[in-house]
Amino acid sequence: MQSGGKLYGNPGPQSVNWTDGGNKYSFINNDEIRSMDAKTQKDELVFTNKGLKFPGSDSAFNYESFQWSHDSKHLVFKTNFRPIYRRSGVSDYYIYDLAGKQLKQAAKDARSAELSPDGSKVGIERGGNMYVYNFATAKETQLTNDQTDEHGTFNGHYDWVYEEEFGQAQAWNWSPDNKYMAFWQFDERKVPDFQMTNYEGGHPDNIHISIPQVGDANPSVKIGVVDVESGKKVWLTPDETGDFYITRIYWTSTPDVIALMTLNRAQNHMKLYFFNIKTGEHHVVLEEQNKTWVAIFNFYTNVNDMIYFPEKSKEFFWVSDRSGYYHIYRYGYDGKLLNQVTKGDWDMIKVTGIDAEAKKIYYLSAETGGLNQELWTVNFDGGNKKRLSTVSGYHDINMSPNTRYFLDNYSNVTTPWHVALSDDKGRVLKMLEDNQGVSEFIKTHAYSPEEHFQFTNSDGVKLDGYYIKPFNYDPTKKYPLVMTVYGGPESHDIFDNFTTNTWAQWLAQNGYVVANVNNRGIANYGSAFMKSVYKQLGKLESSDFVETAQYLVKKGIVDADNMAIMGTSYGGYSTTYTLLTHPGVFKVGIANSPVTDWRLYDDVYTERYMAPLPENEEGYKASSDMTYAKNLKDHLLLIHSMSDDNVHPANTMQLLTALTNAGKDAELRIYPPGAHGAAYNWQSYLLIQNVSFQFLEKNLKGKSELPNLNGK
Repeated sequence: MQSGGKLYGNPGPQSVNWTDGGNKYSFINNDEIRSMDAKTQKDELVFTNKGLKFPGSDSAFNYESFQWSHDSKHLVFKTNFRPIYRRSGVSDYYIYDLAGKQLKQAAKDARSAELSPDGSKVGIERGGNMYVYNFATAKETQLTNDQTDEHGTFNGHYDWVYEEEFGQAQAWNWSPDNKYMAFWQFDERKVPDFQMTNYEGGHPDNIHISIPQVGDANPSVKIGVVDVESGKKVWLTPDETGDFYITRIYWTSTPDVIALMTLNRAQNHMKLYFFNIKTGEHHVVLEEQNKTWVAIFNFYTNVNDMIYFPEKSKEFFWVSDRSGYYHIYRYGYDGKLLNQVTKGDWDMIKVTGIDAEAKKIYYLSAETGGLNQELWTVNFDGGNKKRLSTVSGYHDINMSPNTRYFLDNYSNVTTPWHVALSDDKGRVLKMLEDNQGVSEFIKTHAYSPEEHFQFTNSDGVKLDGYYIKPFNYDPTKKYPLVMTVYGGPESHDIFDNFTTNTWAQWLAQNGYVVANVNNRGIANYGSAFMKSVYKQLGKLESSDFVETAQYLVKKGIVDADNMAIMGTSYGGYSTTYTLLTHPGVFKVGIANSPVTDWRLYDDVYTERYMAPLPENEEGYKASSDMTYAKNLKDHLLLIHSMSDDNVHPANTMQLLTALTNAGKDAELRIYPPGAHGAAYNWQSYLLIQNVSFQFLEKNLKGKSELPNLNGK
């Protein structure tokens, strides 16, 4: 289980930042920051911390991450990072002048800090207030002073639920002309308090976080814009009333005009406003309604935005599934639809670059199939569409801002991960990594590739799946099955890529068939497939897991009497819900950090897919494990952390109570300090894997004499 690096190989350039307008990219190599000229492939040293000290200190300078200034003349370093939520934390920030080779502190104990576009100032959020540091005057100015506390009012960073479920950590940004900073302000006073502890010490500390569950009050949110010179603030007030979300803001190409996006609480009605920050005039430019939900980002495919405002253009692009598939739509600043850019019975996945001058868009799509993610280009008017990916499979693209070059990280089932530098025509300029070493490694070590299959379920829906056969597979035998699942809405479990999953390989080497399926609810198969789970989470997914297992039984590969299902987070829910609603199919279930009742999860995620509680009370009851606790007849192992701020331990505890009240037994493992997923260090991860493996060995293979894990 420690050979993952051998299977993945060299990942290529790390911490890539495009500079010089997109003609160069920087990357980290050991302790150095180096720069590659994309045209000449000339590699040069940009920065080294060897011999460099923290200003006014004898301590060697080190950093967590860095960003470039817009003019490529300065580096902004994040140091001394102390995590808070999934994406955020408190850090100290330093600015390095490349020409003068000078290092200066820009901010201490800040949640975020960012250079202004012209590099003359640093915007800072610290302790819930906004600040600006001016290099010319060497002076820091406080711009807001109305912060109370994390359970009251604060500015410039998100609360837990906005950060987790709308996918961003920094709740402010600079205007392109360096004059303003636009920021979120939160009022958390009505949001319920969630407490957790890891039970350490004589009198354990309780951590308090404001987290709204289904039906709870949300934070009140508004957008402020502050003039960094005068300190004058204006508040942008959309026309919504009642409970709604402000999910995104974007500076447009029109001076002093900002775009503000709202969603109603049910998240099926989006409005895009244009606000003039000087006059306060505002109007709705775009409105989108859906019978299910309107997506504004996708966590699973690393899509931060569904709307794009190219610089030096009076047009913008909106990604919508109104046709039944996600496609790009082109609008003028007057709100009029100019044309649909992409079209067809396939999903556009992600916009990777926009060339406003040449009027071209670069994007990833599933046009060649739901298992693929490949790069294409098309003109703004929808013409001259071309596929740039020459190798079929999965491609992850990092494109330069000027769209002239891109880094392509790609693989397929038979091709280990490659990293190539290519130009905008798709021509490979330099193969940065071909990972030939991985190809050699799997020739001399036990390795079982994924084998893809497709079948039609009992509802007439085609499903893509894979299985990994045991090493030295014997077709005359039937093997125990382990389905490793996730399955949550908008996610995507299976691509045509090279598998580096060491847990699956370990199971295959120990005589198990490992399988999974792109169940209904998964993205990249069209909206009817993905949104069929709306208001009924668990029902269709569990059916697809069961029918996948039964399909493999019919193929004569697996033993119908010895099948297991396991997963973490939504995969944990998939596991428990499948065991309870289809008892007797899977002999074993291992559920790590499972949701067990959607009324216990946060409101933004849950209400997006289940609708607000008053609109779907029966659906919530039908999607709850507790409704079916009496049905348990198989072996269940539950794993959770008491410090899980995402899926609260109440989920597992309430399921245990429901099972106990029904006279049903389950095994439980608690790892108190762990966060979501339970593991909190390498040792705890290994222990969870070993415990899970022994649970499978005991209950699928009937092994009673298992190694003492404490004797290893």
